[in-house]
Amino acid sequence: MIKRQLTENILQMASKYPVITITGPRQSGKTTLAKSIFKKHRYVSLEDPDIREAAVEDPRKFLEGASDTGLIIDEVQRAPDLFSYIQSYVDKNPAEGKIILTGSQNFLLMAKVSQSLAGRTAIFKLLPFSLAELIGADYKMNKSAGYIFKGFYPRIYDKKLAPKEWYPGYISTYLERDVRQLKNISDLSSFHKFIRMCAGRTGQLLNLSTLGAECGITHNTAKAWISILEASSIVFLLQPYHTNFNKRLISMPKLYFYDTGIVCSLLGIRDEKELVSSHFYGQIFETFIISELLKNRINRAEEPNMYFMRESHGKEIDCVIQSGPEHVTGVEIKAGTTVNDDYFSGIKYWKEQTTDFISSAYVVYNGSEGQKRKYAQVVPWGKVTDL
Repeated sequence: MIKRQLTENILQMASKYPVITITGPRQSGKTTLAKSIFKKHRYVSLEDPDIREAAVEDPRKFLEGASDTGLIIDEVQRAPDLFSYIQSYVDKNPAEGKIILTGSQNFLLMAKVSQSLAGRTAIFKLLPFSLAELIGADYKMNKSAGYIFKGFYPRIYDKKLAPKEWYPGYISTYLERDVRQLKNISDLSSFHKFIRMCAGRTGQLLNLSTLGAECGITHNTAKAWISILEASSIVFLLQPYHTNFNKRLISMPKLYFYDTGIVCSLLGIRDEKELVSSHFYGQIFETFIISELLKNRINRAEEPNMYFMRESHGKEIDCVIQSGPEHVTGVEIKAGTTVNDDYFSGIKYWKEQTTDFISSAYVVYNGSEGQKRKYAQVVPWGKVTDL
């Protein structure tokens, strides 16, 4: 098993809270992680109809086993009424780390957690593998395109599966199961088209009206469907960084996918060669780097605090990370393999506009050598986790 970066944080919180909640997309490794950390806990999955029936019909008896060995309840959102009984159980039996909950439908899960288990559980989000986790386990590739095309879902590495064979099935299963449970969408073909259109816009500003019009749906429907993709950890939105600068700043968020393998599959990219020659390559490479920066912070159980900055004339910093009130990091992302002066134009512009805005700056590019430049430190893609 590849060691997950969240492990130590989960162990630490399991000594302080009676309930640990692990959420994230399907197939991100939640069950494997929970079993590996809590080896003595009894494992049950509410995907099993018989076990789910037992949990629903006699929840008190169902939870009795937690007092002896502890209990891992997988896909817990499948029995919504169980959360109130878990609350009652841990109030009477407040031993730390006894009940471990996992679920892939973040919206349904978190709604119940917030309602019934506030203050009783530590919550973690497990995403697919990070670059650091793969490199640490000796899954090393010389070129970024290998990681980008293959994606980061554990099953691909565990079972040595071909991405072009695995991802279509994953997407189909997601549509048939999660989407219908999150929201009753009758026309799944239109939703599938919507996801493909979103894949073509990864790394770009999200204009819901334009996106909806091109998919033949309303602005409000597009907004609701983006919320579904967010809730199931398929996409995330990078919000614009707001400051007191006297400028016209873009107010729309940027759309990103958590996993580049899904993006490649949705866009019909069949191998690394097609990826590198695709006109989508620049925005997919940016998605790869932004996703890695996000995983880095989530895996350290930190708030992402990630934004982007763009004014109406197009001057932009791809990623702005706020680590504190006086520490802001600017990151520019370039898919080229050779550093040129244009790579520093965005950071240079913003540094000249306000001397106290950016405390550190980096340019992450698709090459292999680091450099120190006047306006930013150049970081090769393979070292992005060092940020």
